Amino acid sequence: MTVSSDNKASSQTAMPRLAEWAIETGDLARSFGAVQAVKGVNLKVERGSIYALLGPNGAGKTTTINMLTTLIKPTDGWARVAGWDVVKQSDEVRRHIGVTFQETVLDKNLSGRVALDIHGRLYQMPRAESKARIKELVALVELEEAIDRPTKTYSGGMKRRLELARGLMTRPEILFLDEPTQGLDPQNRERIWLYIQQMRREQGLTILLTTHDMDEAEKLADKVSIIDGGLIVVEGTPATLIGAMGADVVSVQGVAGGPGPAFVAALLMTPFVEWAEAHPDENSVAVGLKQQAGRSLKPIVDLAEQCGYEVADIAISRPNLNDVFLKYTGRRLRD
Repeated sequence: MTVSSDNKASSQTAMPRLAEWAIETGDLARSFGAVQAVKGVNLKVERGSIYALLGPNGAGKTTTINMLTTLIKPTDGWARVAGWDVVKQSDEVRRHIGVTFQETVLDKNLSGRVALDIHGRLYQMPRAESKARIKELVALVELEEAIDRPTKTYSGGMKRRLELARGLMTRPEILFLDEPTQGLDPQNRERIWLYIQQMRREQGLTILLTTHDMDEAEKLADKVSIIDGGLIVVEGTPATLIGAMGADVVSVQGVAGGPGPAFVAALLMTPFVEWAEAHPDENSVAVGLKQQAGRSLKPIVDLAEQCGYEVADIAISRPNLNDVFLKYTGRRLRD
């Protein structure tokens, strides 16, 4: 594994230091045999921010989280979390982070209170401090009525909230959330979002979350990286990324068998078009505009006709992170 000279120097001391960045990586990579899951990720996450890794399943999000939380070692590159090297100072990293995993990892026969108590004991928290912390967190995630019941009686949303509380037991500097609202209904998703925003606001917590939920990333994150095929393809604030997409996005649905690539090539030569992408599987073309769509629809339809692309339907929308993902990866974000 390649380690920078600065990283080597920092790993030779056990003294804590206030790092400029909560999380910092350089060409971080991980292979599993011949498969390169992560191909060289460079991140700088500011303290007290919410940072989202946005991408489909298999993009490298979870593998990146697993390296940053010391669960697996990088095969190349380096990473520092809370100022500590994730390989040479892994024990220190673990003392400063909390984690909730993509899959629920609760003993179904234990009560929520016991699950939290065991976590506190693993980190050698004094009994009085652990008891007070459990009371505080149970109130935060609104589990007072269920905390002494076995977790096998909990709903999916309740389990997620308990895992969030467990990740906060040791008052971490940095919280890693891997798909925190996956599989939850809209009401529980909103509650988790509120907790995340509250923790950042009241505790100055740095949060790195992975998601393939566009609304989640757009609503929560100060900064977003889109990761695809093990590489970060674009990074920025949601507003900046969306703002760069142009005024409107037009989706043109064609009749089966239409020559979409020729239509796209013609669109890209048109002054009012910011970008265009063909989606052969859906027989559609997405078009990002530099101006409001009202003046552009007829020229787009006329151009489609000239290119032999028979239009079945046309729709207008404001750009969002899904359109950003579409522009930089050439496909829609889906499982």
